[in-house]
Amino acid sequence: MFLLQLGLIGLCIALLPLSYVWVKADDDKFRKLVWLTTFLTLDLIMFGGFTRLTDSGLGCPDWPGCYGTSSPFIAHAQIAAAYQAMPTGPVSMVKAWIEMLHRYFAMAIGVLIIAQMVIAWTARVKKRPLHVSPWWPTGILLLILLQGAFGAWTVTLKLQPVIVTTHLLLGLALLGVLGWLAARMTPIPSLDTAAARWMPAAAFGLILLVVQIALGGWVSTNYAVLACTDFPLCNGQWVPPMNFEHGFHLWRALGMTGDGDVISQDALVAIHWTHRTFAVVVVLYLLWLALRLRRFESLRKPANGVLLMIVIQFLTGMSNIVLQWPLPVAVAHNGGAAILLLLLVMLNFRISSSRPGRAAVPARDVVSA
Repeated sequence: MFLLQLGLIGLCIALLPLSYVWVKADDDKFRKLVWLTTFLTLDLIMFGGFTRLTDSGLGCPDWPGCYGTSSPFIAHAQIAAAYQAMPTGPVSMVKAWIEMLHRYFAMAIGVLIIAQMVIAWTARVKKRPLHVSPWWPTGILLLILLQGAFGAWTVTLKLQPVIVTTHLLLGLALLGVLGWLAARMTPIPSLDTAAARWMPAAAFGLILLVVQIALGGWVSTNYAVLACTDFPLCNGQWVPPMNFEHGFHLWRALGMTGDGDVISQDALVAIHWTHRTFAVVVVLYLLWLALRLRRFESLRKPANGVLLMIVIQFLTGMSNIVLQWPLPVAVAHNGGAAILLLLLVMLNFRISSSRPGRAAVPARDVVSA
């Protein structure tokens, strides 16, 4: 019964953006739905970071509901008992609501993607020119189901770092695929075929960023942000004592080594130092790439966006250390990484579209379903 209640909550939340798209008086409803889903997915990723950073990941220690119910309201007695037994533990009414809101919004994103799939398959059956294969939203739905499975394991395996990091990366993969689809549905004013030769460089930049985000996720899920308390040095040294073996042992419990011992400070330093050092490589490469790509008119706006986000990421990353990990800055740093990924996806799409024989979708050819 509570599963049906959860589904209805997700549906009710999804009806708000669906209604917004459908009341717009134009013929680009499917494209607007894709863009709106992309934007809301970005918001969900940032809220997921907020959930993790407020230690709310176990606010409801079961899944998909909260103590077998659809709402912390209904589970009030169980939450109060858990909080009374352990006031400093992971369960409280505030944390339960943060965790359940994250789940509600995730279900709403799932409903929006199901709506995309229904529209695309209906257009295929009725032979309407939607200019997108229905397998796109179908594949995205499979991706969000996999993401949901890792969300469940995040709870049931008690925030195991490799599961939480994979959950983050799958969320970013979802954002990237939605961003690519949104870009595919949007006409580009002009294309320069000379930009096509930058496709390998842009793809490599995206790969570097994904690796850096994975390292950042590993820092966050292991709570290693303050393992280095100064900048640019790490605990007063350029190369401090580190334990890479324990720090990067993937399959282990939170705060423990693979052998079941408490993880050492040197292991946390290794995690933090690696993320910080690799950031130098990524920043220098992306700066060079964006400065080169902004020479092309069709790439100038996303390239400028990459330059701006690199500056913001540097400032928020440094502030996390200097200001002792304030919550708004930490959430902004997570969101900045997601925005940077989305911008690089847009750049890669536009460069790919610059190849001879590849054309953008004309705006007048995209119709509602």
